[in-house]
Amino acid sequence: MKRPTIALFTLLLTAFTSIAAPAQWWKGNLHTHSLWSDGDDFPEMIAGWYKQNGYHFLAITDHNILHDEEKWLPITSARSRDIAHAKYLKRWGKDWVESEKRGDKGQLHVRLKKLSEYRGRLENPGRFLLIQAEEISARYLTSPIHLNVANVQYRIQPETGSGVVDVLQKNIDAVLAQEKKTGIPMMPHVNHPNFRWAVTAEELMQVRGEQFFEVYNGHPMVMNRGDKTHADMEKVWDIINTRRLTELNLPIMFGLATDDAHNYHTRDTKKSISLRGWVMVRSDELNPASLIMAMKRGDFYSSSGVQLTDVRVTDKAYEVQVKPEAGITYEIQFVGTRKGFDAKNTPIRNKAGEKLRITHRYSDDIGEVLKTVNGTKATYRYSGDELFVRAKIISSKPQTDPIVEGDKEKAWTQPIIPGQ
Repeated sequence: MKRPTIALFTLLLTAFTSIAAPAQWWKGNLHTHSLWSDGDDFPEMIAGWYKQNGYHFLAITDHNILHDEEKWLPITSARSRDIAHAKYLKRWGKDWVESEKRGDKGQLHVRLKKLSEYRGRLENPGRFLLIQAEEISARYLTSPIHLNVANVQYRIQPETGSGVVDVLQKNIDAVLAQEKKTGIPMMPHVNHPNFRWAVTAEELMQVRGEQFFEVYNGHPMVMNRGDKTHADMEKVWDIINTRRLTELNLPIMFGLATDDAHNYHTRDTKKSISLRGWVMVRSDELNPASLIMAMKRGDFYSSSGVQLTDVRVTDKAYEVQVKPEAGITYEIQFVGTRKGFDAKNTPIRNKAGEKLRITHRYSDDIGEVLKTVNGTKATYRYSGDELFVRAKIISSKPQTDPIVEGDKEKAWTQPIIPGQ
């Protein structure tokens, strides 16, 4: 009998591995802060908190810095540093926590541990993963232009530019250039467009090479819901995808839910606390490359509490199945824009008639609710005239620690183009 060739052996091994380790859902947060920038706790404490609360991966995204340099932090009452230090010392011990008195006044300083030092104490293969990340924090005039990059390999200096689109594009291009140079998958995403009304739908839709932005951010100041003048983030999402597909010849953008947590010593709903928003990624393995490639395919959903057991897309239908909780009801909405939609949009103007840099007003044809199902399972069969379809699941269960009192738990699946 002939021995199997190496190629055949590899094929058999791959087949066995795919059977033994089918794709599963991994829970993660791609936006959070620590004492390396404007958060109020040490990264080891933060990562441990997410790990204990059922997360599989975490990206700590501090502003314009990576956890890879020498940094000592003065311990003061500012931003609860004294409280954080006491908890840190109790949890990690004197053998781990490095401190010394510095300066003329003998101010106590603590050395912030690098990712290369603390990840080995927290990561578990197949259970919990830390992804190196950065929040590239630039601006245009008074507008904060922020984007995160997951799996970044070295720090990216924020770029300036001639306008919001130019600043966004230059920083995204810097990420893509590093990804190409290193050959390592990376994932840029635009943060909280409605924070200080920094980025309009008309601006964000023009950006090339970007697939992701935050449709839900857990920081109370980011204005997910918009206001009487500004569009809410779901409307912005649908506007972007409608015009990218019909006018700009650009691919669909996917919507993320994130915490953007800064505050870890209180559960004050007015603070930017943890466990408000996350992504569930369907991937064979728990590693940065597998997770990022799955997200680039759109194989994930975003959530503020609702769990799904399956999201399935065929050439004829879009199917969603909820993981139910006892006594809780669910409304599943399929949302999209049909061909032949009313494309008229109206700029927002001031009293002098001058056009303002605010997302335009659009018809209800954009982001129309195509079908609603009450229950834990729903199927939307394409009629053939949809530009895109996504699903939104609304629970009757109140969200824990909501930004807005009375908010219910939700989930958002990613838009797809029927037939593709």
